[in-house]
Amino acid sequence: MTTKPLRLRELAKGEDKFTHGHRMCAGCGAPIIVKQVLMATDYPIIASNATGCLEVSSCISTFTAWKIPWMHSAFENAAATISGIEAMYRSLVKQGKIEDKQVKFIAFGGDGGTYDIGFQSLSGAMERGHDMMYICYDNGAYMNTGIQRSSATPFGADTTTCPAGDVIPGKLQNRKDLTRIMAAHGIPYIAQASPSHWMDLMKKVQKAFEIKGPKFLNVISPCNRGWRSRTDDAIKLSRLAVDTCYWPLYEIENGITRINVKPKEKKPLVDFLKPQGRFKHMFAAGNEWMLTQAQEYVDKQWELLQKEEAFFGGEEKAEEKPEAAPTEEKTEGQ
Repeated sequence: MTTKPLRLRELAKGEDKFTHGHRMCAGCGAPIIVKQVLMATDYPIIASNATGCLEVSSCISTFTAWKIPWMHSAFENAAATISGIEAMYRSLVKQGKIEDKQVKFIAFGGDGGTYDIGFQSLSGAMERGHDMMYICYDNGAYMNTGIQRSSATPFGADTTTCPAGDVIPGKLQNRKDLTRIMAAHGIPYIAQASPSHWMDLMKKVQKAFEIKGPKFLNVISPCNRGWRSRTDDAIKLSRLAVDTCYWPLYEIENGITRINVKPKEKKPLVDFLKPQGRFKHMFAAGNEWMLTQAQEYVDKQWELLQKEEAFFGGEEKAEEKPEAAPTEEKTEGQ
């Protein structure tokens, strides 16, 4: 199957595999991510979905927004579910009971069902080498159950289980770097993406589908309820996450690291933090140390990533400027 061209005019005419009518919050990043992922390919897809915001809001009783075969899994086992479906499919094809239609298998999960509760089944599926892709929509907390901290919650964030107050000033630990942990599994493809850079995300999905074996994509997913931000800020905040290098866009393919988008002028982290109410306390008098510590951590991680890319020789393939908001004319020429 040839790679699908990513032109806005053609994409707009394509079938919407994740439709309107779901109950996701206005301005949520998750449905944007799902639509971009499913629009990127014409391969037939089977998906599993861990319990979470996306699952509970996209399939209510007999009503569903999914126009692909889709299975709800428990919070902890979306990866195990899709790996079982993939193994069954391969077995039936081998037995000659069904025709091989080049079906692709995806598991979707939030950070709670991926970084924490679902990590065991995710790690197991990656280690066993199933031909599947796991996509985490990372909104940085257990948003569906009341905005509790997860191991994806960034340093300083105010949540219901690490509330900013007189005793503690929000979460005091840095977020887990799950993308790195998945790379340690030695799987053929791992990447970070953002819905603000839609073409980068969709190209990564396309590339992953052409690679045999387990793949992992970590995608930042703004949540205005948990981030205490505006309902129309999802793309703006996603882009700021990239421009400040809080969420660098890179991929690791067969052990080779490439940074896909390098901000021409790296913005200060406060540009990403200030529009979010969950970091409001960090700007109060006496909490300047928190802003300094958060910036130092992001700077260190960005420096390490650039050194890793330079060491493995992938630097020449990275873009030297942020991905601009596409125009129809620009997109047609790509």
